[in-house]
Amino acid sequence: MIITKQYRCIHSSSCQCTKGHLSEEVIFLVFHHLKWNPKLIAALSCVCKWFDDFAKRVLWKEFCRTRAPKMMLDLQSSGSHSVDGNWRALGKLLIYCSGCTKGGLFNRIHIPGHFVYQTRFSRTSGRSFLLPQCRTDVLYVCDPCEHLDQGEEGDVGFFRGVFKSFATSKVRKMLINRRAKLRQTEVCPYCKAKLWSMLQAKMIPESASCRLGSYEDCLEYYVCLNGHLLGICTLLPLSDSEDASELEKCK
Repeated sequence: MIITKQYRCIHSSSCQCTKGHLSEEVIFLVFHHLKWNPKLIAALSCVCKWFDDFAKRVLWKEFCRTRAPKMMLDLQSSGSHSVDGNWRALGKLLIYCSGCTKGGLFNRIHIPGHFVYQTRFSRTSGRSFLLPQCRTDVLYVCDPCEHLDQGEEGDVGFFRGVFKSFATSKVRKMLINRRAKLRQTEVCPYCKAKLWSMLQAKMIPESASCRLGSYEDCLEYYVCLNGHLLGICTLLPLSDSEDASELEKCK
């Protein structure tokens, strides 16, 4: 059997590749043709350190711009080149529901994370998750990803979002002024940064449960140091006339 000679990758001392790489221009055109397929971008990132760096710097950025162009244009209008974190984290947030595990962040039930291919993020919806004194901040939040009939928990919804310029936001300033404590064990599933509990900081407005269509006392969400938001709620059974009337009161 003929064994192909292996060469050290010139871009990384920790991996082995065949000699040389395709140029960045060629890879860019290939993934443009593939419509910035996120699964293929993730697979390319596993090849070696150089491909991983190129994917973080270019491919995930183009994926985000293609998937949510207006949202990306707004998030970048403040001049941030990395959109409060990194492009790979933001790309994952756009298409991945993190779920939860028993004993983990939400400490309720086990629902595996999964890809969500069609998700709408709304700046208008994001205002409902901010206290009145923080509503000049810009927050994009998606519609809840529904997981129905979860035993005693009922119908569970997961939601996620991202702040624009979180480092200078009023939410971050308020969290610091209230001396909110960062979680010591769990981290953001998108960027691995530490998290603040908005429930513990008493910064969840009533409008959030109304927007989600959830029970007010079964709602919690977290914000990480990079401005990514993730949360869970128990959804109201809309077929129940009594609960439906409760929703009407929130409008």
